[in-house]
Amino acid sequence: MSDERDPNGYDLKTPGAKADDGKSPLLRGCLLYFPRALLEIARVSQKGAEKYSWKGWESVPDGSNRYGDALSRHLVYESIEGIYDRDTGLLHASQVAWNALARLELLLRDMEESSSKLKYKQTNYGYNIVIQDEEMTIKKIEDVT
Repeated sequence: MSDERDPNGYDLKTPGAKADDGKSPLLRGCLLYFPRALLEIARVSQKGAEKYSWKGWESVPDGSNRYGDALSRHLVYESIEGIYDRDTGLLHASQVAWNALARLELLLRDMEESSSKLKYKQTNYGYNIVIQDEEMTIKKIEDVT
């Protein structure tokens, strides 16, 4: 059984129904909100991949802290050098945003990994995954004590 709902209250078997109530509006809430900023962040990703490697940032030891330091440095350099990075020609603000996203992504991944080790894991469908004595069962949320 699923908690997915149509935002207009339609039964999911009704033509025109779409089970997206409460789901993140990724296109409208991110891509269409910040198209210019996301293009700039993609340029930072490309420049970083040319210097290092694609997706290599994911493996940087202590990445969360190091990307926090990097975004702070770009904030400071912007006040010293102006809006453009002398080394890359990119906007410091773009590099601040990129580092903030890298830091956030790593933090969220760490949180997911930590929560997957918990006894109870909340799901989006009204059920919890319950792990007891090395055995996994799925229970409705109201049945979990």
